[in-house]
Amino acid sequence: MAYEPPTHRVERSLRATTGAKIVVGIDEVGRGAWAGPVTVCAAVTGLRRPPAGLTDSKLLSPKKRTALAGELETWVTSYALGHASSEEIDALGMTAALRLAATRALDGLPVRPDAVILDGKHDYLGEPWKVRTVIKGDQSCVAVAAASVIAKVRRDALMAELGAAHADFRFGDNAGYPSPVHRAALTELGPTPYHRLSWSYLDGLPRWRHLKRVRSVPEPADAEDYAQLGFDF
Repeated sequence: MAYEPPTHRVERSLRATTGAKIVVGIDEVGRGAWAGPVTVCAAVTGLRRPPAGLTDSKLLSPKKRTALAGELETWVTSYALGHASSEEIDALGMTAALRLAATRALDGLPVRPDAVILDGKHDYLGEPWKVRTVIKGDQSCVAVAAASVIAKVRRDALMAELGAAHADFRFGDNAGYPSPVHRAALTELGPTPYHRLSWSYLDGLPRWRHLKRVRSVPEPADAEDYAQLGFDF
């Protein structure tokens, strides 16, 4: 299926309206997983023509995504990754965990950006950053699409590495997201050290329900819908 290629339209708009010289695109991966960190990539691309085939990582096959990520990592002006661990997600909630991961990514860039293009409708980053949210920015904005691909490939590799000691969960295949194999392993073996223990899937595991953690700080009322898949997905 053909998709419209991403453009620099939003970046050009930010440069024109805010005077920003360095604009960064941000995307996340791992928000809906049961296990592992949430990972954010911040990518600066300038206004150059992107590599052929660039689009939202979810629209690419694993083979194409991996190849494109390798090309992007040398094509972008700069990029950095930030992670928030499962423990931090349990303690802070997803909105604050995303902010933490994004801040770590931004702090990892060699130069501080003047403005941020953030995928989605909810600004989880906030001040002091100048943020433009773009729904489906991972399809329409070059910098966000680049961040999307790099984040996905790097987190998948990290989950395969973390899962080496927990082969029954097949993290190398499901990256910590719900799957029949993941579900069966949870039922039999219980959560690994990388599982998010504040999440609703534990409600469907009577044998392991006592491990569930309850956060004292709820998600903000105006947060984007970070829906959790329960065990009966």
